[in-house]
Amino acid sequence: MESGQGTSAVFVRLSALVAICVAVVALGFVLLRSSDEYVVFADFVNASQLVEGNHVKVAGEPIGAITEIEITDDNQARVEMHIEDPAFQPLRRGTVGVVRLQSLSGQANRYVDLRLGEGRAPAIADGGRIGAESTEAAVDLDQLFNTFDPVARVAVGKTFKLFEEFNAGSEEQAQEALRYLNPAMASSAALFREVNRSRPALERFIVEDARLVSDLAAQDDVIADLVQNLSGTMDALNAERDDLGEAIEVLPDFLRRSNTTFVSLRAAFDDLQPLVDEAKPVVRDKVIPLFDELRPFARDAEPTVRDLSRTIRRRGEGNDLIELLRKQPQVAQIAVAAAQRNGERRPGAFAQLQDAMEGITPQLGFFRPYAPELTGWFDDFSSSGAEDALNDYSRAGLAFSGFTFGPTVGETLELLPVPPELRDEVLGANTIVGTNDPCPGSNERGAIFKPTPDFPCDETEVPPGR
Repeated sequence: MESGQGTSAVFVRLSALVAICVAVVALGFVLLRSSDEYVVFADFVNASQLVEGNHVKVAGEPIGAITEIEITDDNQARVEMHIEDPAFQPLRRGTVGVVRLQSLSGQANRYVDLRLGEGRAPAIADGGRIGAESTEAAVDLDQLFNTFDPVARVAVGKTFKLFEEFNAGSEEQAQEALRYLNPAMASSAALFREVNRSRPALERFIVEDARLVSDLAAQDDVIADLVQNLSGTMDALNAERDDLGEAIEVLPDFLRRSNTTFVSLRAAFDDLQPLVDEAKPVVRDKVIPLFDELRPFARDAEPTVRDLSRTIRRRGEGNDLIELLRKQPQVAQIAVAAAQRNGERRPGAFAQLQDAMEGITPQLGFFRPYAPELTGWFDDFSSSGAEDALNDYSRAGLAFSGFTFGPTVGETLELLPVPPELRDEVLGANTIVGTNDPCPGSNERGAIFKPTPDFPCDETEVPPGR
């Protein structure tokens, strides 16, 4: 009995001692574990020959290691990653994990490359998970080559052989170039991911671009004319590049003076405000109704303007006024260009005509009020209006004869000559002479007017019958 109790006491003491040891070991594990330890799990479609101890890298620099790999319930590889570098704790949402190869040969030479998410994204908590939608497994060369049939494999082998012969003697340069292939491919993959994510916008862009190209193709003649005119404009600008250069040089001074002028215009605008206020009723009551009445005229004038436009410029050769002028260089030279003529350099005919017109402006100003009379004279020696000087719709003219009608003999009307001594009296019976100062409009009934009160004219000088 005493022996059984002793054995039980020893067992109790031994169990207590084991419990204490386990507690000490657990306490030591907790104490020895760094407070900075940070663990994140990442799910991959396959482990791609990852093993415990492989590196976890960012931009090629190790920041941690793989501590465990297990299979999930949906047959994916869950990789436990210990992030040891405090600068990368914690990771952010949007981080992508990619399995990469240290080299093309060897086993268990893989690592997980992390592309970090944005710094403002939410943090991934300790023990958090990166889903399979944000990871990429490595592609083995065997899987790549298995996609080729035997003929393609031979062709690929020849391609690598040709590449080897092509880079013979410059292997170091080729290796240096290949170092940039991986970043280029990674950037391309990121680009295509963004394009694929914005696929609806890309499709709309392609559709709208196709419509734009179709519309441009339908207007190819117009675009061709535009390009041709633009080419002509550029040629003209190139021909005047010296003048343009001088204009650009004086442009700053011109802008400074223009600024001063614009400042001065503010006061002028204030002075013009009363004029604008007075003109508003005129525009409302007179100008706008006039434009309303001009609308039918403008509508009826459209065919004429269109035909005139075609006369000035039309597609084809030798069928418009522009090409006519281009084919008349001698006329243009005489009319516009200055040249050596009659022993000295003289301006063109148009320039001389302009100078001549400046001298006859007062004379033209005097004859301007007599425009109706001059128009009637050039028209039919009568009136320029609907009614002529005889108050009828007819053409009237002066007729003088040295004969007059005599008595009728039977059925014959006898024509007798006017004696010379009576001719002045007969001709002056219905003739007014000495009307040298008629007023403008005197040929029209009730249309006499004086442009100015002191205009030199006699209001009593009117045609017979008035």
